Amino acid sequence: MEVIRSRSLGRPGTAGTVQLRKRKSKLYSKEGAEAAATAGLFGENAYLVLLAVAFRILNCSLVQTSFVPDEYWQSLEVAHNMTFNYGYLTWEWHQGLRGFTYPLMFAIVYKGLHWIGKDDVFLLIWLPRLIQAVFSGIADIKLYSFVRCMENSNVAKWVFFSQLCSWFTWYCSSRTLTNTMETVLGTLALYYYPLEGSQTKNSTKYLLFVALAFLIRPTAVILWVPLFLYHFSKEQKKINLIIHQCIPVGMLTLGGSVIIDWVYFGKWTVVQWNFLKFNVLQNIGSFYGSHPWHWYITQGFPVIIGTHLPFFIHGCMVAPRRYLVLLVAMVWTILIYSTLSHKEFRFIYPVLPLCMIFCGFSFSSLKRWKKPAIGLLVISNLLPALYTGLVHQRGALDIMSNIQQLCNKENSSLLVLMPCHSIPHYSHIHCPIKMNFLECPPDLEDHDTYVDEADLFYMSPLAWLNAEFYDRKRLPTHLVMFSVLEKEINPFLTTNHYVRTASVFHTHLPEGRIGSHIYLYERQVK
Repeated sequence: MEVIRSRSLGRPGTAGTVQLRKRKSKLYSKEGAEAAATAGLFGENAYLVLLAVAFRILNCSLVQTSFVPDEYWQSLEVAHNMTFNYGYLTWEWHQGLRGFTYPLMFAIVYKGLHWIGKDDVFLLIWLPRLIQAVFSGIADIKLYSFVRCMENSNVAKWVFFSQLCSWFTWYCSSRTLTNTMETVLGTLALYYYPLEGSQTKNSTKYLLFVALAFLIRPTAVILWVPLFLYHFSKEQKKINLIIHQCIPVGMLTLGGSVIIDWVYFGKWTVVQWNFLKFNVLQNIGSFYGSHPWHWYITQGFPVIIGTHLPFFIHGCMVAPRRYLVLLVAMVWTILIYSTLSHKEFRFIYPVLPLCMIFCGFSFSSLKRWKKPAIGLLVISNLLPALYTGLVHQRGALDIMSNIQQLCNKENSSLLVLMPCHSIPHYSHIHCPIKMNFLECPPDLEDHDTYVDEADLFYMSPLAWLNAEFYDRKRLPTHLVMFSVLEKEINPFLTTNHYVRTASVFHTHLPEGRIGSHIYLYERQVK
């Protein structure tokens, strides 16, 4: 009885004591690792948090150009419509391909500004971008902290350096794109991913961030398929992982998304399924352009990684073997995206933080040529970052200040004679003047003879305008167009007394329907 009693009480020298000590040791080890990670993040390296956030805020202020229409039309325009009950929703929203989860974040901001009477255009434009920039700064710190806990501060600081030097991250990190938030959430998920040797692993948290990324952009799951399979293969309690973590996280996040979309669509809609069905199974995305299968390999990836490429390749050779699964996930992602006909640089943006990990290993192992390499990386990324952020395609935003002045004129109306969605809409003027533009929804019926309104206009702009405005009473008070169109429709402009009132620079690289400048015309009625 005494032996049994001593074991149950854990007396010195008994088996109960040994087991108790093991449990305590394991518990203290886990708690100690988490405490160390927290202390490192908010203690000795607290200045890095401030540096990262301040850097991304500066980043935000120095990006004054447009990239793609989705940074407005799939976020800010939707949020403006949700908050102020006027605006335009593209065809994806009418078909239930896009969810309201991401725009809801900005709609809440807009509503708060409206309540306090501060919903002026400047804040409506810049506050969402500032919030997105802060999220990106937090992701930068999480990437640093992940590597520091896996390796040491030396490797981590070079990963952090590589991340801050990336010109494409600079270009995208403050934009209100679903791809940007997908990248942020993916980086946060990586911080908790149970990679071998990780001191910050937490399966529930990493699955939660992956699920949130999936809700915002369903293709986000592509990157995480090999990573989850690797995790599943290493997990000893596989049933518990599925039942106690995957299913609850999936039900919570998907259920929340469905409820949010039900409120705004007015019916039950699973936008993630619709998105995959239209863009992957039916390949509707090809309507907006197609590229050869090797485009991401020969152009897309080399462009977004830029001069980090040699350091990335070197890092792949010197990084510890346990990081191989990250490399496999990157290759898998690029190959899967390569099977889709419509390709864009931003689609593979989420793989960049993983690339920076390998670049960090490269720099930490360099001995003789480290200083020249640092100088090369900084200069070669600084130039494209500043040019694309301050110069290239800035006219689409600059012209909005001129259009905003129409709010002060009675009975103003605007017709945008540009490729569809070339400029933002009500989110950048915040007044309900009549604004029309050339539309380009895809043909969901798959008719071979279908031509959208924008293509029909550009077949014969002058004839289209004369036919559309045979009744002069229907003429808009203002027109906005790229400079390349001016000469072709000059007879229409002259006949109807349109006078150019504003001209803003757009790009040094005009191409096709895109001109070097954007013109605003006003009709002078005598």
